[in-house]
Amino acid sequence: MPWDAAILAGGQARRLDGRDKGALPVAGVRVIDRQLEALRPLTSRIVIVGGPPDRYGDVGVPVVPDLLPDVGPLGGLYTALHGASERIIVLACDLPFVSSPFLRYLLEAGRDADVTVPRTTAGLHPLCAAYAAGAAPLIRRLIDEGVRRVQEALGSLRLHVVEGAALAAHDPDGRLLHNINTPDDYARAIALIE
Repeated sequence: MPWDAAILAGGQARRLDGRDKGALPVAGVRVIDRQLEALRPLTSRIVIVGGPPDRYGDVGVPVVPDLLPDVGPLGGLYTALHGASERIIVLACDLPFVSSPFLRYLLEAGRDADVTVPRTTAGLHPLCAAYAAGAAPLIRRLIDEGVRRVQEALGSLRLHVVEGAALAAHDPDGRLLHNINTPDDYARAIALIE
């Protein structure tokens, strides 16, 4: 099955004083490099969506602009899906602990669903999920109707939820889906790896 991957990096990081989340080092390695290390065994078709085109000029993958600027993460998701092959992993750029085995599991599970998405006690994690590229027209319609939140869009998609034992098998230490939105989140990410 042809797979693609997209890292969404167009956010403003307001709660992190505008710092580039993907460039934050965790154990001496930038988050973006950690993600690319997890993605490269799965596919060579990786793009970074959003942000200045020269921001990640050193990583060897194309940086593409949002097709629908100023729409937020849902616009980034639409950009990722538009032109992708059958299934695509979509990651927010602030997830330092994703792993190749987990991402492969997301791609292979729930192939009849629009999105295979993990759920923890914090809720669904749609920016660490596998999407069917065929969901792009529906996402575009939702955006045109004024939907801006990815969580809200999920209500219109067929979901395959990964939780409980299936998720725990890939996340024995509970850090897999830790994301960095605030200075405290960043401090915790560093503490989780020490």
